[in-house]
Amino acid sequence: MPDLPQHKPVLAGTAYSGSAGTGIRLEALPEGHLLHVLGTIEPAALATELAKAGLAKSSIRKAGFRQWFVAGDAPLSPASLAALAAALAGKAFVMDQSHGRVRIGISGRSSRLLLSKGTAIDLDPAVFAEGSSAMTMVGHISVQIARTGDDSFELTVLRSFAESLWHELKHMATSAEKDGA
Repeated sequence: MPDLPQHKPVLAGTAYSGSAGTGIRLEALPEGHLLHVLGTIEPAALATELAKAGLAKSSIRKAGFRQWFVAGDAPLSPASLAALAAALAGKAFVMDQSHGRVRIGISGRSSRLLLSKGTAIDLDPAVFAEGSSAMTMVGHISVQIARTGDDSFELTVLRSFAESLWHELKHMATSAEKDGA
């Protein structure tokens, strides 16, 4: 009987560091967990339920009207997912998207310049503050972009587009460096 395919992270072993002048860094983030939550529950109540389920370190990101992504670095056990789904019953539905999406971190002094080359979102901190998130396009690829720090962002993309997005981001980083960022 042939061996079953083994799970391999899509962007395993990839990282990019730009020149010291730009400080741009791209990194494949751990393929921990990514949950899609839909319902009438408010973010504060969702955070309380996540803490009860042992997911207090997960971040909650708006993904649309009454929709959130819950992202974290640690893998989620089936028992934890079932406990969270039970706790949210009647308030929200939860779907595990961990297998279908990949997270990419972008940081550095010129991270906003890099992203401005591929998306129309205004990333000025006064408009898109830390903790903000939005569904958008980077080039032709649909992503969720979240600001995780002053000069750091996280992009969540469908797994099948992760390598294409990675190559596009590297190209944009090279272009940002040439622009004297």
